[in-house]
Amino acid sequence: MEKKRVLELSIIANKVRKDALTAVYTPGSGHPGGSLSIADVLTLLYFEIMNIDPKNPKDPDRDRFVLSKGHTAPALYSVLAERGYFPAEDVKTFRNIHSYLQGHPDMKSVPGVDMSTGSLGQGISAAGGMALAAKLDNKSYRVYSIIGDGESEEGQVWEQAMFAAHYKLDNFTVFVDFNGLQIDGDIKEVMNPTPLDKKFEAFGWHVITCSAHDFNELYNAIEEAKNTKGKPTAIIMHSIKGKNVSFMENNPAWHGSAPNKEQYEQAIKELDAIIEKLEVEYNG
Repeated sequence: MEKKRVLELSIIANKVRKDALTAVYTPGSGHPGGSLSIADVLTLLYFEIMNIDPKNPKDPDRDRFVLSKGHTAPALYSVLAERGYFPAEDVKTFRNIHSYLQGHPDMKSVPGVDMSTGSLGQGISAAGGMALAAKLDNKSYRVYSIIGDGESEEGQVWEQAMFAAHYKLDNFTVFVDFNGLQIDGDIKEVMNPTPLDKKFEAFGWHVITCSAHDFNELYNAIEEAKNTKGKPTAIIMHSIKGKNVSFMENNPAWHGSAPNKEQYEQAIKELDAIIEKLEVEYNG
């Protein structure tokens, strides 16, 4: 990818992080850590990769995206807002009882959400079903899904892994947000799911490992997935929980905790500084 485009996407991704933090801060509830770690891949998918149209969110030929780790809805809502599916101001209504932006994605109320998710393991299963439907209907759309590394401890994830390989769903790409942390701490101490690459390979998947925060690596991985025939692709993304907010990075305490006013203002200040630096580089 051209440097200018990478800078553009980096600016958008950090705006998504700001929106996601605002979404969590306003009601004092939500999941910031994992939302910040997936902001880059969501930005790349919605602004560069997927065939989508915010003005026609139900286009039958659109690419599909399923956020299997549904608790990181603040990131999904934020990228949808930045992409133009609904007003960015609406993220401030997150988890308000009268809002359409509830704590987990709802396909019936939120424009651009392709599947309601929340119960871990079920999102990737629905996504695999969508990919099979595309094959059966001779449709060209692709299906993308993000699961958490902690979520991979769910048995249903591996049932879908077997299913997708059996049906040779080469139109299906799953990203694993591999930040090494879940709500109870280090994934290797809670219920060690590693090595995830070898496990997906054993189930018959094509596997790629890359950084979750390098747009070129992510882009190349997605292109490789598109060119892989006869099997689904798992992209193991090494990420940082709480990315780009100093006191949240690699801290499991921020899995499901909202910042207070002082912490929120510090986080926004840090992200603004990153955005300003990127804009200077872009305009230079």
